[in-house]
Amino acid sequence: MDWDDLKVFLAVARQESLSAAGRTLRLDPATVGRRVTRLEERIGATLFLRSPQGYAPTEAALRLMAHAERIEAEVEAGQAGVAGPADRLTGTVRIGAPDGCATHLLPQVCAGLLAENPALDIQIVALPRVFNLSRREADLAVVVSPPAQGRMTVRKLASYRLSLAASRDYLARTPPIRSRADLARHRAVGYIPEMIFDSGLDYAREIEPATAGASSNSVLVQLGLIRAGAGVGIVHDFALPSAPDLVRVLPDEVRLERSFYLTRHADAAGSSRLERVAERLGDGLRKEISRLEGMA
Repeated sequence: MDWDDLKVFLAVARQESLSAAGRTLRLDPATVGRRVTRLEERIGATLFLRSPQGYAPTEAALRLMAHAERIEAEVEAGQAGVAGPADRLTGTVRIGAPDGCATHLLPQVCAGLLAENPALDIQIVALPRVFNLSRREADLAVVVSPPAQGRMTVRKLASYRLSLAASRDYLARTPPIRSRADLARHRAVGYIPEMIFDSGLDYAREIEPATAGASSNSVLVQLGLIRAGAGVGIVHDFALPSAPDLVRVLPDEVRLERSFYLTRHADAAGSSRLERVAERLGDGLRKEISRLEGMA
């Protein structure tokens, strides 16, 4: 089986679209389609169900993906060995993360990785949702709650803290908050309940509910709302140095702690390159969280 054909197959299986796969591979969609058809003819199996919505992988495709991804990992490892010194990282690594982590932590951590590994290409995908590693939406994904299902390898990266916070202007023009009971007289800023993509982000269970206020599926939008005086809400302590206009509310009573975990597909577990990136991410995140929380 030709590696070039498998590479095209993986792109289509992950993107479920000829045009999207073509953009990734820098091939026109017609060429991608012909390569897929040729591979199906060679192995004697239908790999995709074609429809106006795209190319949906069949059971045969899912079985082939496991083998193709192991070959992909071996090819990447071989390229890395040829491209540069053994201690240097090369190639492309896509990291998926919640928008708060991707905005406040990963830039500093990844900048350090890139400075030490000039041939490394890092792609950060910042989305407030769960990433599908099987379709290679990311090689590595940072999550708040470790997945309970799926063929994933999981490692704990770092713990972090969160606080209830509000803007100074908001607190100056609203009733004082001296206890949790006082929160009932204040507007809340938080997640849209039905769009909480990770149970670890359901902060409302751990604090007294405030009155209805403003909500968003994005932690960055929530931070903006709190800074604009829309109400009180939970803020990452590592984000507070970037928002000096915010102050903690009930700091002795409302303090939450969560952890970041790094996940990757089990078929990529043998990739020494991804393992080294994972180790550096863990070290870097722990140091960056400690630095920023110390400034808050």
